[in-house]
Amino acid sequence: MTNAFDLSRRAALIGLTSVPSLIRPARAAPAPARLAPGSCLLTPRSIEGPFYLDPRLVRPVLAEGRPGVPLRLDLRVIAVGGCTPLSGARVDVWHADAQGVYSGYEGQGDGRRLSTVGQTFLRGTQFSDEAGAVTFETIHPGWYPGRATHVHFKVFVGPRTLVTGQMYFPDAVNETIYRTAAYGGRRLARDTLNATDVFARSEDPRRLGFCAMRPEGSEYVADLNIVVEAGRG
Repeated sequence: MTNAFDLSRRAALIGLTSVPSLIRPARAAPAPARLAPGSCLLTPRSIEGPFYLDPRLVRPVLAEGRPGVPLRLDLRVIAVGGCTPLSGARVDVWHADAQGVYSGYEGQGDGRRLSTVGQTFLRGTQFSDEAGAVTFETIHPGWYPGRATHVHFKVFVGPRTLVTGQMYFPDAVNETIYRTAAYGGRRLARDTLNATDVFARSEDPRRLGFCAMRPEGSEYVADLNIVVEAGRG
């Protein structure tokens, strides 16, 4: 099996932005109390897509044994009014596995004949800490026809949904990862990149949902600030 990190460590740094490194709850270093004004822009809303469900799994580790390149999602929820961290927000994430398959639904896979009903892989919930941070340990998502590589997320305060969005990854990193064994053997060719994804282009033209990404040890780390209007749902 080809090692993604041997293929191109440089590729993982493409797409790196001025977004500050996000803080995992277990780390002692404090997060900044406030973002720079220019970086505090509302995260755009995006379609929920057809594959959301809530299995009520509050957990940081999502893969359930699915093969793929390890990925840590470091997300930070920011209230737009004061540009400050929002604690106690519920963050749901869900995404496809290395072969583009979602858990919990019929009609999965390139042939759309696979059922994953009753399964819960690559779904989970966390609550933001005092730094607004949540961390998920997962695998890099695979692609499926018509879409660029992405992770779905929702942010709630109580019963109110503050934002439903999508998180995108640098295409250079995607290409490096997709050369590893877990992502191969597909019946269909990958047909959509970030620049040609209809939802990324129409719903997020400023690329506010595009993460910064880097290799760290045995995994990749994706950082994203999710900026919300805390007083509105």
